[in-house]
Amino acid sequence: MRVMIAEDSVLLREGLSRLLSEAGVEVTAAAPDAEAFLRAVGSDVPDAVVVDVRMPPTFSDEGLRAALVVRKSWPSVGVLVLSQYVEERYAAELLGVKASGGVGYLLKDRVAEVGEFVDALQRVANGGGAIDPEVVAQLLTRKADPLSSLTAREREVLALMAEGRSNAAIATALVVGAGAVEKHVNSIFMKLGLAPADSDHRRVLAVLTYLGLTAS
Repeated sequence: MRVMIAEDSVLLREGLSRLLSEAGVEVTAAAPDAEAFLRAVGSDVPDAVVVDVRMPPTFSDEGLRAALVVRKSWPSVGVLVLSQYVEERYAAELLGVKASGGVGYLLKDRVAEVGEFVDALQRVANGGGAIDPEVVAQLLTRKADPLSSLTAREREVLALMAEGRSNAAIATALVVGAGAVEKHVNSIFMKLGLAPADSDHRRVLAVLTYLGLTAS
């Protein structure tokens, strides 16, 4: 099994490389950022990759987005995300991509032993799956209630949107700047999965989602 690693922490990167090597896994590359990782995959396609979610430069979701690129561009490669966090939006997309390679999402704090991790990686490399139950639980919660991913402030903004208020009126009501409201609104659209489209009005769709869930 030939594996590549994407992990920004040098200690974790080197430690994981050594543990896998000792378990008989050939680690062909270990990259500190998503860009270097994707270059490595493109130059020498492995059987599987192990990817952290939060990587440079913003330490938000670069790793998970890189995993999506691998899943779509090299569909035969197994993709195993190993992280402390469940990034629900991209995790759902990653698990939903149709590909011949396996896919997994494990939480670092819940991996009990090295053998268990290597077994999960082997399943993913062979086209199978390895999903932490906690990841499944969070994704199901999000599916049942899309508003669960919103912050308290974003819920306030959405409630005022439902009253028909403009961004300027919302800014006045919350005593914040117009720019802050715009950021909250865009974040709401993103978390509710409302991508820009010519045929849909995202503001209306967001309000309908809010009204439908709060009325039930």
